[in-house]
Amino acid sequence: MSSPSLFANPWARRARATAVPLVSAGLAAVLVGTLNGGATPVVQESFSSVSGVSSAVQVESVAYNTAVAAAAAAKPKVAVIGTGGTIAGVAQSRSSFTNYSAGRIPIASMVQQLQPEIGNVADVSTVQFGNAGSGGYTIAQFHALTLAVENALKTADGVVVTTGTDTMEEFAYWLDLTVQSRKPVVLTGAMRPWAAGTIDGPQVIGADGPANLYNAITLAASQTTYCFGTVLMLNDEFHAARDVTKGNTTRMDTFETRRMGSLGWIDGDYIKVGRAPARVAKCDTPSEWLTPFNLSTKPASALPRVEIVYNYQQAGGEAITAFANAGVKGIVTAGTGAGGISSAQSAARSAAANAGVVFISTSRVGSGSVTGGSGNIIAGDDLLAQKARLFLLLGLTFAPGDAAKIRGWMDTIGQAEWKVTPPSAIETGFADLATRIAELSTAGTINGSTTELLTDRLARAKSAYESADFAGAGTYLQNFIDRAKQRVDDEAARTALVDLATSLKNEISAASPAAKTVTG
Repeated sequence: MSSPSLFANPWARRARATAVPLVSAGLAAVLVGTLNGGATPVVQESFSSVSGVSSAVQVESVAYNTAVAAAAAAKPKVAVIGTGGTIAGVAQSRSSFTNYSAGRIPIASMVQQLQPEIGNVADVSTVQFGNAGSGGYTIAQFHALTLAVENALKTADGVVVTTGTDTMEEFAYWLDLTVQSRKPVVLTGAMRPWAAGTIDGPQVIGADGPANLYNAITLAASQTTYCFGTVLMLNDEFHAARDVTKGNTTRMDTFETRRMGSLGWIDGDYIKVGRAPARVAKCDTPSEWLTPFNLSTKPASALPRVEIVYNYQQAGGEAITAFANAGVKGIVTAGTGAGGISSAQSAARSAAANAGVVFISTSRVGSGSVTGGSGNIIAGDDLLAQKARLFLLLGLTFAPGDAAKIRGWMDTIGQAEWKVTPPSAIETGFADLATRIAELSTAGTINGSTTELLTDRLARAKSAYESADFAGAGTYLQNFIDRAKQRVDDEAARTALVDLATSLKNEISAASPAAKTVTG
């Protein structure tokens, strides 16, 4: 099966990221520039970037490669937002792994204990959002956390959020759906408390918090997960927020992505990426990459109540009826097998759906798809119930009572999947041009401003093409050709860029509806 190009159009269903091991060896050897149109970054001081980022397939995204290269060229800024949890916990003794008080140690203190080593990786700032167990946070506080992350990303290159592991997967998926930035967001925590006795007491024997926090900052600083959305990092592994779940009450390797496995892992200063979320495919088109769930446009009071109902042998329907009567706007059912619920629950669900309550159907099994659904009942595919609840809550916030719109978001955002068909000649053409620009920039054959200019014209051409504006794509490519002729001094490089762009322009022209009409 061909590896997908990240310049591809919206992608066919049923080959989620499991099918596509991704990212490339030597990612630092690509575009060196800033993401926001600035000059080529200058190394201000000595620092230690990751020694390597390895994986199987090249990410054909200009924005992604630019971010990774920038992180290798100048020390990144990482903001760490603390919310508490076991990682900030204080145990009764150094050997007390399960008897402790969570959410005690300030995040600034924990980061300080990683100095001076972490200072060689990134310039780290801290924000104390809260200091409590993860299960105690409200949805209104989730709303505030999204805004805090977005605020930090205005100046930071990446954000790490520390939290308790009990509901960390929900923290992660909420941020994955709501943060309006492509920069890395990494969730981490610990299964054992940090200190013993007092907040500044000796470290608990075998505490996993320090290594988890260090690795999470390293991962965010490296930009390896740029455009991945939010990821969860614990026990040297990082997982996609959508798919990860807690699998054990006490083990340090508690988090798992059933069937599909982790996205990758961290071995010291070496990061290995095995696969990537399908969302990466839209990295060069921010308007498509971002979700519609922009919480800066909605107050916390606009978030509706959504509940979960569990199915079991001879389950009654009273819970569904009671929730509907209490004014709950959405309900997620965690059914048996492929989403089945009892006859009593089914009757109660039908009555509530007819009264305007929107449902998402999921399975209590833990993996596997749930399909079907109509009207106010939406299939949740393989989303776990607790994640489907957050999705439905946000869907109802931005499209109150509109099950059709929420179903569409479920198909595109909730179930984003890789395309498995081979890329077209046009998709390959965009990818080849992006790769060539990166190679020439890395070799120093073209300077930073020329790299930025050509990258911009290519991105505009790609966006026009994907919007079916074939004439606009051709205009931008012609501008690319003209600028390459003017600004690229090296004859071989200039010829290569012009030839590739001309071939791509011709392919687009031939594929345009006007050309097909003329040729009959």
